[in-house]
Amino acid sequence: MKDKFLLYGANGYTAGLIIEFASQYGLTPVLAGRTASKIEPLAKETGLDCLVFGLDDARKIEEAIAPFDLVLHCAGPFVHTAKPMMKACIATKTHYTDITGEIEVFELGNAFGEKAQAAGITLIPGTGFDVVPTDCNAKYLSEKMPDATHLKIAFASIGGRLSHGTATTMAENLGNSGAVRKDGKIIPVPIGHKNMTVDFGEKQLFTMTIPWGDVSTAYYTTGIPNIETYTSVPPKTASYAKKYLKFLNPILKTSFVRNYQKRKIDKKPAGPSPEVRAKAKSLIWGEVSNEKGEVIKAALSCPEGYTLTAHTSLIIAKRILSDDFKPGFQTPAGAYGSNLIMELDGVKRVEI
Repeated sequence: MKDKFLLYGANGYTAGLIIEFASQYGLTPVLAGRTASKIEPLAKETGLDCLVFGLDDARKIEEAIAPFDLVLHCAGPFVHTAKPMMKACIATKTHYTDITGEIEVFELGNAFGEKAQAAGITLIPGTGFDVVPTDCNAKYLSEKMPDATHLKIAFASIGGRLSHGTATTMAENLGNSGAVRKDGKIIPVPIGHKNMTVDFGEKQLFTMTIPWGDVSTAYYTTGIPNIETYTSVPPKTASYAKKYLKFLNPILKTSFVRNYQKRKIDKKPAGPSPEVRAKAKSLIWGEVSNEKGEVIKAALSCPEGYTLTAHTSLIIAKRILSDDFKPGFQTPAGAYGSNLIMELDGVKRVEI
């Protein structure tokens, strides 16, 4: 089995966990990124090979990635970085995966699907917490109800905290609208326009709608045309979002506010400590319904999100490098089935 892959954005928090866990899967990352002062010391520390290149020159990207069978792209925000890397992977016939959760990036991957298929490579954005567990739960439910017309997905993170990368992506999206899929099309809606209390199996939590990646991916995985995604929040937060965001969004979109938030993020720890990750967990819930009014619900209890991301991205990378892949754009569960998430230790599934 081919064991080496290129890990781009290797100096990031989640990439650090991927480096830590890679040997468990018999894989060896070659570290890459745009800043030599960050990548080269990391390579020296870990004893791994490295490359330094940016994403603003297509020829240089292609030269760098051509020797590799797979790129695992971890340098966000992916709405800015995914396109040049996807195009280079198609040009060099290099498999592409990333750890995004951004709807725009999933839609970009789908748009590149025919070119990826012609190149004989697989293109799988979202091989981490965004969107592996939710995608697998959606696939599981759609198999239980093949005639489902509506899908609701919710998630909660219990005891964890955000990394710099996740928080920076959120800052980049301040002031943007939410999104749902209606009759097969993605349409904008206000963030938090709907609320509900969800039984995650272990506990009940209040949730509100957000533009999670499954608004894009679950449609390709299941064919269900109506999709809403929710996350747990305090009821006061949901009330605030519903009342005030429409007035604040124009201000939140300004570069002044977004850059201010990024400066605050840079002063915080890179991500949760090993102790925090060990105690934290993520909860996933899904519901499908059909025109007859029938309803099926299922939930997953999973490891903390960053730990999950490192492991699932490596599980998928190992499969691809073992020649277990489908050419073209794929979703995680579309490529590897609803039980993909069950390959990870500590995952439990229950029907509600």
